[in-house]
Amino acid sequence: MKLIRVMTALFVGLGLSACAMSDTATRNTPPGNELIAAPSVPALKVNRVIVDVPQSLEVSEANRYFPAGDIVWREDPLGDRHAQVKAIVEDAMTKGVAGLDGPTTVDLHIQITRFHALTQKARYTTGGVHDVEFNMTLLHPKTGEPLAPSRFVEAGFKAYGGEAAVAAEARGETQKVRITEHLAQVVRTELTDPEGFKAVRLGLLEMFN
Repeated sequence: MKLIRVMTALFVGLGLSACAMSDTATRNTPPGNELIAAPSVPALKVNRVIVDVPQSLEVSEANRYFPAGDIVWREDPLGDRHAQVKAIVEDAMTKGVAGLDGPTTVDLHIQITRFHALTQKARYTTGGVHDVEFNMTLLHPKTGEPLAPSRFVEAGFKAYGGEAAVAAEARGETQKVRITEHLAQVVRTELTDPEGFKAVRLGLLEMFN
């Protein structure tokens, strides 16, 4: 489902009206009317970010290139990986929605379904993919009821390996920093762009703006 449909459902739930421009192709534009506005999305303001990392997600501590499990995270000390992932995602989402100041206030619920950073072995050899997936739901800030169907987001992007990873760390670009900044951009795109975030799987996931 395109985000514009999700936002239309949101406005129905709130009892408001939204005005969306038609997506008219330039080739069909009459002469003299070449400037046609792109589809719009409702302007939002996020009241609260709620991140859920279910305990049912399996954690892997195996130092393999492609370990099994739902959560693979190594940059924090050995401990509660669910809590560590939750903290990373909460920070990212809070940064991503900062400054949104539209007239429609919502709560943003994020449920992580997969969080794969790199193992030590992959980090310092081949590299790979930061494979992060989640369900995103907009909630009524007072009742907690969903305002639109949940949207599944694949937010994977290329992860550095070998010398590139070492150089990135020297610049302060740790896995945590890169994942946080990327997820912040992803959620902001989801909330402001009619097409949402796009990821293309070509062996590895790469981000195309």
